[in-house]
Parts: sequence; structure tokens; C-alpha cells
Amino acid sequence: MNDTRTTVIAAGLGLLLGLTAQGADPKPQGSFVLPWEELQARPANGKSRSIVRTPTATLDELESHVTVLPPGEASHAPHRHPQEEVIIVREGTVEFFQNGVTTRVGPGGFAFMASMDEHNAKNVGDTPATYFVINWKTPKSVAPKP
Repeated sequence: MNDTRTTVIAAGLGLLLGLTAQGADPKPQGSFVLPWEELQARPANGKSRSIVRTPTATLDELESHVTVLPPGEASHAPHRHPQEEVIIVREGTVEFFQNGVTTRVGPGGFAFMASMDEHNAKNVGDTPATYFVINWKTPKSVAPKP
């Protein structure tokens, strides 16, 4: 996937998800576009760059960030959480672990992590891997599934 197409996808996600700067504003999050270049200019916290963490009109919380993993590194140990999560690979080769199964994808690859499924991501390539993480909390995501 070329860089222009990736930037268009990132901007489209911004429109779809209504991304804005974080804050304590009690109003639901409105629509916003965040170009990749502006996201890159924001300060990094470790390997991740926060995009948004806020309530919206239909979600208790929308959280999104970009992670850059060096070759050979994992995002974290396999874990579970009640919220669902989507990961879209921008560049590099990422191996996703989901409930004991691993799947390898490259740029443009998409992973969905269902509620309470064990998962993590690992950079299995020779270059840094960059991916977008989008997860959301609803009233149903506070309790684990049976």
C-alpha cells in the first residue's frame, strides 16, 4: 500500500471516528480530521501516540492510538479486556495472536479483537511496524461475556 493511500485511510478513520484533542469537555465528541503529519508531530509516550480518549454520543469511551513496535518486540503479553478492538497495520509485518492462533499481516492488514478474547501483536519484520488501534467502551463492555 502506498503512503498516500495510507494517509487517506487514516484521514477517513478520523472522519469516521470523530477524532479530536483530549479534554474534560462533557459534550460528546464531534467530528474532526487529523492528518498523519499532525499526529506525527504530537509527543510520544513510549511506543504509542495517543489520538483520542473521550466519550462520544453513542459510546462511553472511544480510545485510539498509534503504536510503533521495533523489530522483534511485542505490544504486551497476551491479555483480555471487555471492550472490542480494531487494529489496522500502516507499515511493517505484524503477527497477531488471538486465542492461541497466530496470523501474519502486512500494510493494510486488519485485525478485530472480540470481547474477552486473549490477544497481542508482535513485529515479526526487519523494520519498525506501525499500526492504528481503535477500541470502544459501551455499557455492555463493562462485564465479561459468560
